[in-house]
Amino acid sequence: MSATKPLLIIMNPVAEREREQIARHFEVIFAPTPQQYDDAVAQAAERVEVVMTIGAIGLTAAQIDALPKLKMVYSLGAGYEKIDIEHAHRRGVAVACGAGTNDTCVADHAMGLMLAVIRGIPRFDQLTRQGGWRTDVPMPPGVSGKKLGILGLGAIGEKVARRAQAFDMEIGYCNRSPRPGSPHRSFASPGALAQWADVLLVAVPGGDRTRHLIGRDILEQLGPRGYLINIARGSVVDTDALVDALRHERIAGAALDVYEGEPKLPPALAGLSNVVLTPHVAGWSPEAMQSMVDMFLENARRLYAGEALLTPL
Repeated sequence: MSATKPLLIIMNPVAEREREQIARHFEVIFAPTPQQYDDAVAQAAERVEVVMTIGAIGLTAAQIDALPKLKMVYSLGAGYEKIDIEHAHRRGVAVACGAGTNDTCVADHAMGLMLAVIRGIPRFDQLTRQGGWRTDVPMPPGVSGKKLGILGLGAIGEKVARRAQAFDMEIGYCNRSPRPGSPHRSFASPGALAQWADVLLVAVPGGDRTRHLIGRDILEQLGPRGYLINIARGSVVDTDALVDALRHERIAGAALDVYEGEPKLPPALAGLSNVVLTPHVAGWSPEAMQSMVDMFLENARRLYAGEALLTPL
């Protein structure tokens, strides 16, 4: 990079510690709200060279065109569904992402959600605090030996599968095409996978192509003893269909780290006892965030050195 630091706008929440690391290499404008971002562009559009965002926030064609000196759009996480990649490329703007930086953290969280919803851990926590005892409630099912269907056997799905094997779970998956060399059973459709599985883990990208991929039909095929785990994007699951299935016990339960309308939780989900909820934190840990920052800085170094990016899109 040049002696004069290039200007970076950060659109997504990033803690002060990580911003300080980035600021050793960039002049940073931290603009994590739409109004702050608009203000930053109004003040400094002619100087902005890099924009950091995440898949759920993205960067539109109009926002790209408002920055005449833009060199790179960077998604701090693995997702990039709301970044107009094609338009960026037409403008000669590089696009990259933090692929792989938080896979381990997400896989850990997915297993935690699975254990929590099947074993009823949050519900038992509240029962115990209120003076209840195990004889007051039905026995929860076990996890070991169940069939885990992974919708989207990418890097995260593979790591969940490895963890699930320690629980003696049988693994099946559905991708757009079978994974060569995978030891796991491949299914031709999400519905076939759901019908086979005891637990259906959603790990596909977000975006228009997967919107409401999990709807009434898939939930019906998962059935009254089945559990849904979503660590992908809220848009992949039809909230109305899920609420109806949970309310009428057409599935046994769900555990969601993501949901439609984030960060506001759909009110219908809040009142259900057979759902476990976390606020899109599956990929958040100090270790994962450090890995994200390190990968961003390496991609930025390569950008300014004229080298191939580490994780281009």
